[in-house]
Amino acid sequence: MDYVSALLPPVVMAIFFIGVIRVIVKTQGGVNKAKEDAAVDAALARVEAAPQSSAPPKAEA
Repeated sequence: MDYVSALLPPVVMAIFFIGVIRVIVKTQGGVNKAKEDAAVDAALARVEAAPQSSAPPKAEA
């Protein structure tokens, strides 16, 4: 009976891992992909549009 208690945690973790991978694969592409791509593009546009400073402000002593 000890073998059941020894094998149970790895089997449960394997099932959970397979479930996580399936969710990740299923959520890729389609409508979700368009939303994610738009969000990333908007974030990149904000970063690129922000004024660039060549050096950080100096602290006064």
